[in-house]
Amino acid sequence: MNDINPGPAIEAEKKKLSAGKQLLLDLGPLLLFFLANWRFDIFTATAVFMVAILTAMIISYVAVRHVSGLQLFSAVLVLVMGGLTIWLQSETFIKIKPTLFYGSAGSLLLFGVLTGRPLLKSILGSAYPGLSTEGWMKLSRNWAYFFIAMAGLNEIVWRTTSTDFWISFKIWAMLPLTFIFAAANMPMLMRHGLKIEEKE
Repeated sequence: MNDINPGPAIEAEKKKLSAGKQLLLDLGPLLLFFLANWRFDIFTATAVFMVAILTAMIISYVAVRHVSGLQLFSAVLVLVMGGLTIWLQSETFIKIKPTLFYGSAGSLLLFGVLTGRPLLKSILGSAYPGLSTEGWMKLSRNWAYFFIAMAGLNEIVWRTTSTDFWISFKIWAMLPLTFIFAAANMPMLMRHGLKIEEKE
């Protein structure tokens, strides 16, 4: 998730990964994290996760010459918290990474809404053609609340369950919840001008 010279803008629009490739780059590192923990342990899985997310970000940049702020922020958190996890041999750091990511993203989006700036528009603008300003504000507000709720949920789960359960919960609960929430916003987006045919 681009007046005088339209050439670069058109080229930038063309340089965009397909939905399938983008999904693979987004979910691949997490799936490798899950598999490595299943086969080895949390520390090996963390190292695999760090390498995988850095590789995914490099591939994304090479392919489209762009990495979103959220992608960069997530990668930095993984590298920092993952590094601390391995260095100090403490699972806590990698477990609170989602809390920091969701909490920070949610707080930033909520700040934007409260100050009249739908920050999601600068990240996902091309993904929602025709969406009105009111639509962007509501979408930013909804995701802000969702991210803050996810931060709280992550805190509850990692503090009250085993490491294996927490990792499985990230894959089989938090990811589906994210997709379901995104789909639940579609009716609202269409009421506020989203043009599905243009997006396709």
